[in-house]
Amino acid sequence: MKNRKPLSLHIPAPSQRPGDKPDFSHVELSPAGAVPRPDISVHPRNISDLAFSLIRVLDDSGKAVGPWNPKLDADTLRRGLKLMILTRAYDDRMYRAQRQGKTSFYMKCTGEEAVAIAQTFALERTDMCFPSYRQQGILLARGYPLVEMMCQVYSNLRDPLKGRQLPIMYSSREFGFFSISGNLGTQFSQAVGWAMASAYKGDDRIAATWIGEGSTAEGDFYHALNFASVFRAPVVLNIVNNQWAISSFQGIAGGEQATFAARAIGYGLPGLRVDGNDFLAVYAATQWAAERARSNRGATLIELYTYRAEGHSTSDDPSRYRPSDEAKQWPLGDPIARLKNHLIVLGEWSEEQHEAAQKEAVEQVRAANKEAEGFGTLGSGNLPSAKTMFEDVYKDVPWNLRRQRQDLGV
Repeated sequence: MKNRKPLSLHIPAPSQRPGDKPDFSHVELSPAGAVPRPDISVHPRNISDLAFSLIRVLDDSGKAVGPWNPKLDADTLRRGLKLMILTRAYDDRMYRAQRQGKTSFYMKCTGEEAVAIAQTFALERTDMCFPSYRQQGILLARGYPLVEMMCQVYSNLRDPLKGRQLPIMYSSREFGFFSISGNLGTQFSQAVGWAMASAYKGDDRIAATWIGEGSTAEGDFYHALNFASVFRAPVVLNIVNNQWAISSFQGIAGGEQATFAARAIGYGLPGLRVDGNDFLAVYAATQWAAERARSNRGATLIELYTYRAEGHSTSDDPSRYRPSDEAKQWPLGDPIARLKNHLIVLGEWSEEQHEAAQKEAVEQVRAANKEAEGFGTLGSGNLPSAKTMFEDVYKDVPWNLRRQRQDLGV
């Protein structure tokens, strides 16, 4: 018998816990403007380094630099900033509503607003989005009514989903917003399947989908990458790495071993790693991936490197698993503040305009909320009728369900 060392198992653990001083010294940031922008026709094997660097456009002074600068006009930037402000105001209002017992559940996207807004700007209105639960900004950017969103959260008489979905799991075929699923990994598989069908029919619409880094540990993620690679599906695959999957830090999903963008390499797909708090970088990377998909060159995997500033949901207390002030120390800052500073540097915005935009967003949300509450809230009991459970399932309702409905008297 040989003398051998006993085997040991590595259990990933975050470097800081509650009470510790936040430390992001391990985060490697590429200088703004330093990462090259390849042509969309490039072979994925020739850009594997992009999966390990970080695409950034805005430098520390608020200037847009480098080859990824999309050179968006000031009107587009202002619209993007206002939509991010509106998204945050909406989140704050609905969070308070949950605390007041008007809904059972809510999830904020604080610190991640640039992901949904900038990416929606880079896509076309007819493209189909398969979101996770922090992309409410997609609906706002596409003009979906605030009142309808709130009614869904309140599960009231005007709930467009008739109380069948958990609050915040929106769905709108008209606005190209596929139903959010609690089993998040499935969004990747479904988006790839939709994109394959679009290509098979000779359509010109592409798909885009989002999951968190924690969901990359699910089998659906790998199934989707395999099909996307084999069939060159026209889809943009987004991983929002906000560092935390509920209370599990990103290392549990493999983030200690390699970047999440690097998952693309084994499937022959291009992988881009992007500063998720840089509105311009997010837009530019998404635009590149969308152009590639529309040119029949297939899918792109994008890792959006950001930070979840708030709790996972209203059921979560992040102070139990991470330092309470960690979000303030995040080295990539706040997406709203960064775009605001960029516009000020351009001479296209001011502190006064910013304050006015914040007040306008709060008033817009307040007015919409007053209207939505007029149709009831979860706490008020004004819920969709029981008869709705028999609707929208069968074209011809079977006899036994007709009998059940008659017995209920609805």
